[in-house]
Amino acid sequence: MTIQIFILSKLMEKNTYPYLLKKELSKPIPYDKMSDLTESKLYYHFEKLSKKGFIEIVETIKEEHRPDKQVFKITEQGKQILPDMMYKLFENANEIEEIYVGIAYLKYIDHRKVVNILESKVQDFKYNLDQSKEFLKNYETVSKNEELLNFMWDYFNTKTTHKINFLEKIIEAIKNRDI
Repeated sequence: MTIQIFILSKLMEKNTYPYLLKKELSKPIPYDKMSDLTESKLYYHFEKLSKKGFIEIVETIKEEHRPDKQVFKITEQGKQILPDMMYKLFENANEIEEIYVGIAYLKYIDHRKVVNILESKVQDFKYNLDQSKEFLKNYETVSKNEELLNFMWDYFNTKTTHKINFLEKIIEAIKNRDI
């Protein structure tokens, strides 16, 4: 879904073709490297979006000794579905990396709704952290398992606390319109 949101968001800005979009992916953030996005995956998602009626071909550029370039635009249906896709992206994300594209294209959605979604996520993460702390307190360990349990707890605690901190920073930045 992230790749499709990226494509639709870029098409909100201008009509383009897959190869050009692939070249632009590394600017300003190397999204192609972070997401392992290949050119074939990009073409696949263009085709998928086209079949759904979210994008359409507006021009075919023919060049001698080169394959034809199909230039796409976003349809009205694509413009209508983009916000829903972005909200789902925020709702379903379990890792910060999963919301990069949503953050990059916040201008196409209601910031307050995103803040509400992210604040709810923060509360869920805090609840899970508290539940895990309680479990750890009440868990009677056998001495050989204690070290492993502590190691696992430390990892979970660090990772979850890190997510909470970053989500809170993102929420504050969205509220302040810094991003």
